[in-house]
Amino acid sequence: MTEAKQGDKVKVHYRGSLEDGTVFDTSHDRQPLEFTIGEGQVIPGFEGAVVGMEPGDSKSVTVEPHDGYGERRRELVVDVERDRFPADMEVEVGKQVQVQQKDGSPRVATIARVDEDSVTLDVNHPLAGKDLTFDIELVEIDA
Repeated sequence: MTEAKQGDKVKVHYRGSLEDGTVFDTSHDRQPLEFTIGEGQVIPGFEGAVVGMEPGDSKSVTVEPHDGYGERRRELVVDVERDRFPADMEVEVGKQVQVQQKDGSPRVATIARVDEDSVTLDVNHPLAGKDLTFDIELVEIDA
């Protein structure tokens, strides 16, 4: 059998969970995830886990933040004035909003806190700073 290697297009089924067992994503209710190893289309720890697998193989791996979505960065949590949001917008904790970065590119932020005069936005990826466990099944290699 052929092992997955750099440059291979692969299809995998996976289930991603947190340390407490909460499932944050799975492909089992849809088509397998397809990506090319080495092109950075998935987080490094997930991609590295697939290298060396053969079709039909399954494994469970834990990906630490440095190989996942990175560590949480305090500088990505910012306070903005409440009046910078439209008056008719429902501003509530947990809601995701699109913000514009200094370079003009869009980014998704999560509202972390709301008070009368300000809103705290967290631009960290929701999975940043977390150990992630993936149960991976290599379905196909399309070399």
